Formats: sequence, C-alpha cells, structure tokens
Amino acid sequence: MPATQPRPEQLAELMEKRPEAPLYMLNLLKFKEKAVYEDGRETELSGAEAYGLYGVGVAKLIADMGGSIEIGLSTNVLLIGDGDLEWDSVAIVRYPSFEAFAGMTASAAYQEIHVHRDAGLEHQLLINCLAPDQLRIQSTSTSSDVFAARIRS
Repeated sequence: MPATQPRPEQLAELMEKRPEAPLYMLNLLKFKEKAVYEDGRETELSGAEAYGLYGVGVAKLIADMGGSIEIGLSTNVLLIGDGDLEWDSVAIVRYPSFEAFAGMTASAAYQEIHVHRDAGLEHQLLINCLAPDQLRIQSTSTSSDVFAARIRS
C-alpha cells in the first residue's frame, strides 16, 4: 500500500526490534511528477527536485549526528520480477542508533525541511535492515559467513 509516513504499529515494531547500533534504513522512493506543497505555493519543481531539497538538508542532519548516507542511487532496470520498475531511487542510510534517528526526526530542523519531502514524495518503503554482524540467519556458521562476506563486498 502506498505510504509516506509510518503507521503507529510500524513504529512500535521498530522500537521493539531495534538493533543495538547502528540503525540502517533502506529507502525505496517514488517521486511525484510535479512537486505539490501542502501550503499551496506555486512551484515548477519536479517531485524529484523537491525531494532533493529535503535530501540536502537531511544529509547534513545525518552527518551532524555521526551517521551517513551509505549509498543513494537512481534506479535503472528491473532485472528480476514482473511489471514496471516502481521505484525512482534507492538509498541506504546509517544512523548511529535508534535514539539518534528518533531525535533527528523529532527535531525542529528536520520538521523545517520535511515540507520538501512531502511535496516531492509519491510513496516509499522504508525498511530497517541489520548490519552484517547482526544477521539472523538460521543456518550453519559457514553459510552465514559466506553470506556476510558477500554483503560486505
């Protein structure tokens, strides 16, 4: 189901299952054709351009807390699966901790730039992922080691 904000039960599950640290978030992003601001302002920005304004601001907030955008890429070709390529962009963001992530999203600085996110984003999936040393693989240590090595390379 398309969404741009987490539901309360999703936040509760993240709080319950949050990793020790760091917190990795996989972002799958779909942009609006044209940015639409809730305050009704006129703009010629595309959704991707409006989201880019948010991206510049949030990247600074993330860096200031000791986190990083590990990767941010535009999508190209759907290689496995059926249908159309739904996502325009993907990113993996590392936050030092759940608390740092929660503090950032509650901050006045984040709320100020969030308007651009809302204006540009059609919908997204935001998936908390585990670091290689936190993998929950139910198999032999040998296959776990191989899997972790592949992720690191």
